[in-house]
Amino acid sequence: MQIIAGLGNPGLKYQKTRHNAGFDAIDCIADKYGITIQKEEGKALTGRGRIGSHSVLLVKPQTYMNNSGESIRALMDYYKLHPEDLIVFCDDVMLDAGRMRIRKKGSAGGHNGLKSIISCLGTEEFTRVRLGVGRLEAGQDMVAHVLGHLPAEEREKLDRICQDAADCLELLLDGRFDDAMTKYNGLQE
Repeated sequence: MQIIAGLGNPGLKYQKTRHNAGFDAIDCIADKYGITIQKEEGKALTGRGRIGSHSVLLVKPQTYMNNSGESIRALMDYYKLHPEDLIVFCDDVMLDAGRMRIRKKGSAGGHNGLKSIISCLGTEEFTRVRLGVGRLEAGQDMVAHVLGHLPAEEREKLDRICQDAADCLELLLDGRFDDAMTKYNGLQE
């Protein structure tokens, strides 16, 4: 089994904000593959299903962004999984809306959700898919930016890139990282 986690904040007031792009991607994946996300376990909402020949657990941590690692660690321990069994979808304020960046491993790059996961797992060795939510402008408040809603045109681009994320997941699950990176890294919708 593999854990496919989308990062975000729980609650209606955070729905469709930039910081919840990971949740949006998980919703697209769930819709595409007919997986229901409603079970409460490991401080998360989860849904089990299959994508191709792969057994997956879709995860939306309910610990708030900065503590995402607590939820993911609890689930990985419970299911006896390893960091290479984890794929994380999250927002990225360094990418324009409609762009995606896939990495097999790496630093948190200033993302507090990724920082929490790295801290709780003790490694950077997990796949992450960063979804562009519009660049932070010089002098702009980071918190206000990530907790804000995208303008309609940028929201449409993010919605399309979430659909692409669902498509790229099949390549990642099959271990075809180079194909996924070639096809989707830097993709501009």
